[in-house]
Formats: sequence, structure tokens, C-alpha cells
Amino acid sequence: MTAVVRWRFWAVAFAFLVVMMFATLPSPLYGLYRIRDHLSAFTITVVFAIFAAGTITTLLMEGRIAGRFGRRGAMLGGVATMMLAAVVLAAWKALPGLLLGRLLTGVAIGLAAGVAIPYLIELRLRADPKGSPVGARNVGTAVNVGALGIGPLVAGCLAQWVPQPLTVPYIVMIALGAVAIFGVAGAPETGTPAPRPAAQGRPAAQARPARRVRLPVPAAAGTIAAFAASGLFAGLSGLILATTLHQTSHALSGATLFLVFAAGVAAQLGTTRLAASRVLAFGTISMLVGLVVLVVSVRLSTPSLALFMIGGALIGAGAGAIYKGTTGIVLEATPPENRVAMTSALVIAVFVGLSVPVIGAGIALEAGVSTPNTVLGFAIFVALGVSLSGWALLGGRPAGAQHATEPVSR
Repeated sequence: MTAVVRWRFWAVAFAFLVVMMFATLPSPLYGLYRIRDHLSAFTITVVFAIFAAGTITTLLMEGRIAGRFGRRGAMLGGVATMMLAAVVLAAWKALPGLLLGRLLTGVAIGLAAGVAIPYLIELRLRADPKGSPVGARNVGTAVNVGALGIGPLVAGCLAQWVPQPLTVPYIVMIALGAVAIFGVAGAPETGTPAPRPAAQGRPAAQARPARRVRLPVPAAAGTIAAFAASGLFAGLSGLILATTLHQTSHALSGATLFLVFAAGVAAQLGTTRLAASRVLAFGTISMLVGLVVLVVSVRLSTPSLALFMIGGALIGAGAGAIYKGTTGIVLEATPPENRVAMTSALVIAVFVGLSVPVIGAGIALEAGVSTPNTVLGFAIFVALGVSLSGWALLGGRPAGAQHATEPVSR
């Protein structure tokens, strides 16, 4: 790639990084929110539910949004909405401000995540039409997973060592957002404009049949289950560290999440030469071992922080590998005009996994179930999900991805 094209590619990747950082940025801060607003574990899960609702609703509309405003327009909208959410969270010091800020965060994530990977692939192919999209796709998936760990690390360290820990992290994100908007504004549009409607009711002569995207069920189930385990750390690791492991450091809480998601990126980068099926097999095994270690860490007579961190790293590596394998399977079989919709379906599965199952864990804790028993039940749910979906995909079902799109019946 020329220097200019390379700069545009990395400008979009940076914008994606900034927005995805914001998705999990407040995770190590929830202890402070619990003290400030007297929040219960259930209320924290409600905050997650609102965030998930904003993300999933926006992703469901992403195909139409990208068709109307293009890849660049959707990405710019995501960064701008993220900055607005940061302003709300920094300025409105009450529970309604937290809820509104997280709802806007969900919208921002939906706008950016649905187009980012197709946008990066198309920028790379525009520079080299005969090149492989694998490198760009790997960058996109690595940013998607890695940023989820960088955000909590930044917020946790700031909360530990700077004044006004519920304000400064958001100011930092506003500044990064401004840089990201400047970078994306200079990138070209790559999406195909939506066809104009036929004039006066006459059918368009060369209109292509509308198609809908169908994510294979095992791929969706595996992604949801894998990221449910990561979601347990994103939503409740701070609570588990404080109440079960007696560790109250905000920096440690952020570092724990960074370890989980950094392990996911390491697993993705370390499997670049493996076929998607082998990546998926590796991720499934890593996830299962990590779940066993996690359960043991909180059920020992003296709970072990070291085992808790090791289990988190193995779980993160498993989630990253499962996501990479799934993304490779479905996007390679998806026509370019359907990549945004297919990516949105994959990201919906990610955020359903990150947010919805952890709500159940929060409800269990609120109902009086002990932390070790909650973790055990959660681990069983995740283990069954990744095992059954992995068995289906590795048993020959990946070929189902070639049917990822089908004509809409009329």
C-alpha cells in the first residue's frame, strides 16, 4: 500500500479501536458507581442490559444506515455518538446520566462495529485488488477484541491514580474521539450506494433480488457462549475481586479485563497460519480449560487470585479464537454487498454474549446465590454452548456458511 492508503486504513482502524475501548471503559468504575449511587448488583446488570439494547437495536438497522450514509458516514456517526455519550457520563453525575450514557454507548458501538471490518477489507482491496482480505480482517477482529481490554485498563489506572475518576476517563475518550474523527474524515468511501427506487412504480430493469443474511446457528451459538464468559469478567469481575478475592484495586480490576481481552488478541495473532477449523478447535479447548480453572479459583477454601487470572486469560484466548474462526468462516462465504449485514449479525452475537447472560448472573447474585455457585452455573452454561456449537461446526457444519445468504421469499 502507498503511504496515503496505509494512513487511511490505520485511521479507520484507530477510530474502531477508540469506539470499542469505550464499550467496556466503565467496567472497573462500577465499584465507584455502586458507592456513589448506592447501586445493587442487579442495577449494574440493568446498565448492561440498556447498553446491549442500544448496540443490538443499532446493529439490526446497520444495513440501512450504511446504505444511506456509507461506511465512512456510519463510522463517523459512531465516533460522534461515543463522544456525546462521554459528555453525558462526565457531566451528569446521577444514575439517569449513567443509563443514558450507556444507551448512547450502545448506539455508538452498533454504528461503528457493523461497518468497521468490511470497511477495512474494502480499503485494503482498493489499494491492492488482487490482494488477500485476510490481513485486513485479522486487524479488524483483533481491534474488536483487544480494544475491549484496553478501555478498562485505561479507566482502571486513571481511577486508581488521578483525581475525579468518574470524569477524567471520559475526557480522555473525548480527546481520542476528536483525533479519530479527523482521521476518518480523510478516508474514502468504499460502500456501494443503495439503488434508487424505480420511478413512478415502474420496476428497475436490473434490480438484483433482495437478500437476507443468515448467520449459521452453530456459529451464532458458539460466539454467544464464548463471549458470555468474557462478559462475566466485564460485568462482574470487579465485584468478584472485591467480595470473594478481597481485592479492591481499580487498577487491578482494569488489568484483569485487559488480560482477558489481550489473551484473545494473542490467540488471534498466534493462529494466523491455521485453518479456521483448527482455530475454532483451539478456542474451544482453551475455553473449557479456562472455565475449569475459573470455577476452582473461587471454590477453594482460600480463593486464588492467581488461578482467577489464569482462568481469565484462557477464557479470553478461547473467546478470541472462536470469534476469529467464526468470522473467517462466514465472511469468506459472504458476497461483498452483504458483508455489512453479516458483520452486524456476528457483532450482535458478540454483544448478546457479552451482556445478556451476565444479566442472569447478576439476578442470581441479587437473589442470594453465592458467588462460587453463580460462577459454577455460568461455567456449565458456557461449556455446553461452546462444546455443542464446536462439535457441530467441526463435524462438517462450516460448509453451512456457504449458504450464509439466501433470496428473500416473495
